[in-house]
Amino acid sequence: MNLSALDGVQRTNQITGSRKWWAFATVLLTMFFSSLDQTVVSTAMPTVISDLHGLNLYTWVFTAYMITSSITVPIYGKLSDVFGRKPFYLFGLVMFGIGSAVSGQAHSMMELVWARAVQGIGAGAMMSMPRATVGDIFSPKERARWMGVMMAVFGLSSIVGPAIGGFITDNWSWRWVFYVNLPFVVLAIAGVVFALPRVRTKDQVKVDWQGAALLTIGLVPILLALSWAGSKYAWGSLDIVGLLAGGALILVAFVLWETRAADPLVAPWLFRNRVFTTSLLLQLFVGMAMFGSLMYLPIFVQGVIGLNAQNSGWVMTPMMGGFMVGSMVSGQVMSRTGRYRHVAWLSGAVIVVGSVLLNRVNVHTSWPTIMVDMIVLGVGIGALMPLMNMAVQNAFPYRVMGTVNASQQFVSSLGGVIASPVFGTVLNHAFSRKLRELLPPSLSAMKSNLGSVNPQALLTAQAQKAIAAQFDRLGSAGHALYHELMQAVKLSLTYGIQQLFLVGLVFSVLTFVGTFFLPEVKLKGDEYFRAEEAEEHAG
Repeated sequence: MNLSALDGVQRTNQITGSRKWWAFATVLLTMFFSSLDQTVVSTAMPTVISDLHGLNLYTWVFTAYMITSSITVPIYGKLSDVFGRKPFYLFGLVMFGIGSAVSGQAHSMMELVWARAVQGIGAGAMMSMPRATVGDIFSPKERARWMGVMMAVFGLSSIVGPAIGGFITDNWSWRWVFYVNLPFVVLAIAGVVFALPRVRTKDQVKVDWQGAALLTIGLVPILLALSWAGSKYAWGSLDIVGLLAGGALILVAFVLWETRAADPLVAPWLFRNRVFTTSLLLQLFVGMAMFGSLMYLPIFVQGVIGLNAQNSGWVMTPMMGGFMVGSMVSGQVMSRTGRYRHVAWLSGAVIVVGSVLLNRVNVHTSWPTIMVDMIVLGVGIGALMPLMNMAVQNAFPYRVMGTVNASQQFVSSLGGVIASPVFGTVLNHAFSRKLRELLPPSLSAMKSNLGSVNPQALLTAQAQKAIAAQFDRLGSAGHALYHELMQAVKLSLTYGIQQLFLVGLVFSVLTFVGTFFLPEVKLKGDEYFRAEEAEEHAG
């Protein structure tokens, strides 16, 4: 598929008049409850595992969702350029609702995994359609002004999600964590039906099902290997090497297929644009910096600083506050100047400063210090991430915006899918290795039982209560031994988190350097849509 493949198609996805504000409200609603779903589900998972007795399938509750959502993103994006956003938005919302309903009534972990896969099919539309719809409403220059509002909604959902998840799980049932999506789905469907235009076209587009199959078959063994490496199997074991090698070979076949397919799942011609390729690299770098610096910070705050588990859901609030401020300020600057390159440089520099600050933490670091560090890093990330999306949309004609958005979202989401298990393995390995070193001689018998320990397993109130009960059997000596063990846990966790912060700093520096390679194309105003209309009339 190339640019000319869409020439002459009778369509217009642009939304004008008062209807655009209803469409924008629908986008904000969809963004809110889809991002809320992730944090709410994560909070409820310990209770779900206890109820359904499926610890061995724990990772698949998230992996199934990520695979189906990632793979459907480019399909939705490409087809929506021709047939309009409306049918795919509706299909995605319906599938998300069905997946949520089935997840809520699941009676086994396997049922929940399959339901989450269905939910992910719907989530793929909610990853690609809102960004494309905002492009239908505002020109790139106008879009910068409203990006702050979008990021504020995203930040709000991330902040309140854990608290809502904890409240629902404790007071109702974990099943309502999924059922709560249904009223939002109904409201969003009503907004889509009313606000989005129906697009008529005579064109027939062939979906690249072969490419989707190759991508799925290639990703599954790689995700399994990354989830199991360092815990279930050693990194150098035949099982892990075989899964990684097999998945990599199939992905090579996928790339070769995409270069020859008539309507490829991921359009190869996009990668010839420097704005697109540079933005993808920057998204990968900043995503890794965020994972390395922030994603496991709640564990540090709970396990080392001592914030109790009940309030740990609010740990990310300072970062998300900085995220919203950075997004709104950079959006206003870009909207007024029509330029983004200097904003990218400054944002990259702030990300480096935030990472450097986090690399100073130790076992004595206080919560206010961590909070300031998170705000600084959040401002930098918040200013840069929406900028890259705007730069890419601005660099391509309006008629392929869905394809461009979806391809960018697809590639960047794969980075997150891979980064999460990798960083989790790094933390677990560093933690268990340091814990074995720090255990006092009186507890040396425990070393053989540590293996590669997940620190989260030792930080829950239930786990600590059970461990303390075992030591209490030894009397006053046991009480002292328990505190020696927990001090070793604190120091080991600090060491593990410091390793992640160091990795995050490396990627922060790469992000800053990468911003100097981002080409600048002045943000377009109304001419962004007029150029499209002129081409269609000329055709």
